[in-house]
Parts: sequence; structure tokens; C-alpha cells
Amino acid sequence: MTSTQQHHEIPVRLDFDSHAPGFSRAMSHLDKAATKELDRVDFDPLLRELVRIRASQLNGCAYCIDMHTKDARASGESEQRLYALPAWRETPFFSEQERAALAFTESVTMLAEDHVPAHAYEAVAEHFTPDEVAALIGLIVTINAWNTIAVSTRGWVPGSYEA
Repeated sequence: MTSTQQHHEIPVRLDFDSHAPGFSRAMSHLDKAATKELDRVDFDPLLRELVRIRASQLNGCAYCIDMHTKDARASGESEQRLYALPAWRETPFFSEQERAALAFTESVTMLAEDHVPAHAYEAVAEHFTPDEVAALIGLIVTINAWNTIAVSTRGWVPGSYEA
């Protein structure tokens, strides 16, 4: 870091794991269950990370963006696609299947806005089997839950995760 770069301290509001240990364990179990479903249907590992990153971007979860971009890079995702993810609709870097999954992720994450309209579901169902759609929903629900905990408590310091 150069002398012109500065860090802004983001104080932790609540150590959620210490104050809600049972719920924290339940979240870990939920995460493992979602991963097992993704594994069961052989859901693309790179797309998993793109979904996690995109939901986290929408939710403003610095910790999860940091963690999952590192995980995506470690799994072989390109810098170009990671940088383009916020503007995925405007780039040629994503397949039709990935576009359907990203649109569905956005719709489920922002469900208060449009209640996941039929066209979003139909588009994802066109590219994925019912089991894959169910696994994708599990992934989206799980990352949104993690984002909610992390953003509301600021319980984890961004950058402290290593891939």
C-alpha cells in the first residue's frame, strides 16, 4: 500500500457467532445443505461463485464479495468476468445459461421489487432442470442469509478471509 492509500476502519457491531451460537451453527448447516444439493446436481462451481458474488454485490456485503471473488479466482474464474459481473447484461462474457441464472439471482435477491416474475422463472427453467433450479434457489437463499447477517452486524472484517 502506498502512503496515499488509506484504510477506513469499519467497526464490528456485533460478533454474531458469539451471541447467537446456535443460529450460527444452523447457518453453517444450511450452507452445507445448499452445497450438497449443488453437488448432487453437478451445478457448475464457477457459476455458484458468480451467483454468490452477484447477490452479495446487490446486498452490499463487502465480506462476501471479498470471499467469493477470491474463491472464484482460485477456481479459475477470469478477472474480466469478475470485473464485468455488475454489468453482465451489457457484456458478451456470459452464456445464456449463466445470464438466466444471474437474472434469476437478481430477481430472488430483490424479490420485494417484483416478486420474481414469471419471465424470470421461465428463463431459468429453460436452462436448468427442476432439481438444478431448486439447488440454485437454495444457494441464493443461503447467500442472502449470510449477507443479511454480515451487513447488519458487520461481524466479519472484509479481507480477513483467505481462499
